[in-house]
Amino acid sequence: MSRAAIRYAKAVLSLAQDKKATDDVQKDMQSIIATVDSSAELRMVLNSPLIKSEVKLASLKEIFKDTGDLTQKLFDILIQNKRVNLLGDVARQYIVLFDQLNNTQLAKVTTAVPLSKTLSEKVLAKVKELTGNEATIENIIDESIIGGFILRVGDLQYNASILNKLTRLKRELSN
Repeated sequence: MSRAAIRYAKAVLSLAQDKKATDDVQKDMQSIIATVDSSAELRMVLNSPLIKSEVKLASLKEIFKDTGDLTQKLFDILIQNKRVNLLGDVARQYIVLFDQLNNTQLAKVTTAVPLSKTLSEKVLAKVKELTGNEATIENIIDESIIGGFILRVGDLQYNASILNKLTRLKRELSN
């Protein structure tokens, strides 16, 4: 994560706090992350030095026309400062700062099949017990782990996947 992205995210969060709009901006940032991650064309437009700033700004304003004023102003500032290529990173960093502000964190749970509602609740309870903070779950589906789960919260990782157990067993047998 670049220092510039962190600075922009802090500035947006500060403004959002002043205007009591942190939740709205957080939803905008989640939308930006999802859209930028899923669109190779958008990433290409944002990163291309050949595409004029006016075109980039018009594209962002059209794609994200449902976002709030602060998010729209962020587009303007990033375009003016020729930093629009940082948009995805700024959005990700905003989410991190927003979560820190609200004493929540992101728990990434990798499973072979989608998590059920009951299992999600159990994971959230376990994360709260381990860290003392609330969490939101991002479920990543990876069939290669065969079964079980991999839980990542901040810099903690707990790997209870079948693939991990098989790998460990294979290592023990080869020794």
